[in-house]
Amino acid sequence: MFAPRVFISMIGALSVFAIVTLILTGSVWTTAWQTLVCAVLLQAGYFVAVLVLVTKEAKDRRNVMQGQTSISASAADDKEPKALHVRNNPGHFNS
Repeated sequence: MFAPRVFISMIGALSVFAIVTLILTGSVWTTAWQTLVCAVLLQAGYFVAVLVLVTKEAKDRRNVMQGQTSISASAADDKEPKALHVRNNPGHFNS
């Protein structure tokens, strides 16, 4: 999850939400506060998603440090744990 992509997507979703709300209600004030509530909910959801990803990564790292690698064909053949695979990290070599 890249922050710029999330923010652009959030702005797009909020724009569509605001346009539809304005068409349905006809009130700028109602559209403004409902869009603000929607923005807070979207940001809270993004925060929870990042928190879940960080918690999962910490758990995986802890398991690797304790020698409990995840079950995979390549990990079963090796005696020492492998480094964790980092996804969606452009510009870096992922092995």
